Amino acid sequence: MNSISRRALCRRFARGLAAAAVPSWAGLASARAEERPIPYNDNELIDNGHRFFGSLSRGLAEAIQSATKRWGQPNAYVLGQEAGGAFVGGLRYGEGSMYTRNAGDRKVFWQGPSLGLDYGADGDRTMMLVYNLPATDALFQRFVGVDGSAYLVGGFGITALAADGVTLVPIRTGVGARLGINVGYLKFTEHPTWNPF
Repeated sequence: MNSISRRALCRRFARGLAAAAVPSWAGLASARAEERPIPYNDNELIDNGHRFFGSLSRGLAEAIQSATKRWGQPNAYVLGQEAGGAFVGGLRYGEGSMYTRNAGDRKVFWQGPSLGLDYGADGDRTMMLVYNLPATDALFQRFVGVDGSAYLVGGFGITALAADGVTLVPIRTGVGARLGINVGYLKFTEHPTWNPF
């Protein structure tokens, strides 16, 4: 009698665990399905960029159209500010917000080193188009690429960085004096840090 009640109790406990686990697995699956951001079209990006960049709208529209012709429609974008400087080796730091249509908005920070024939300093407003982002957490990694800058007092530039199938296209406009070309990466984090590595 005592052994039967123990066995029955174990069965009930196992059934209770199984019943509790099924909804949580289903919830996880539906949450993962909603995480992949839905793409933006050119007009939405240009409108949001106009509000952010202000008077440099024509150059922004041309840069966005050029990027979408090459990489398609981004499914996320980042608006923020950054500062950088270089004398052969350089550093860049920035902060902003990542926007998605259906997976939420997140505060993001980025930093990274560079190496090359690059001299000067700049402060920029930046719009980064993000392509093939499978989930918002996929932004938090290192994106490698080649960057070139050539402006005095003000300028406008576009480049591309990539990691694990995700492409990041920063469109920058800012002030400063910068000339050169470099190779480096941007590391995205959820919290600010001075460590670019």
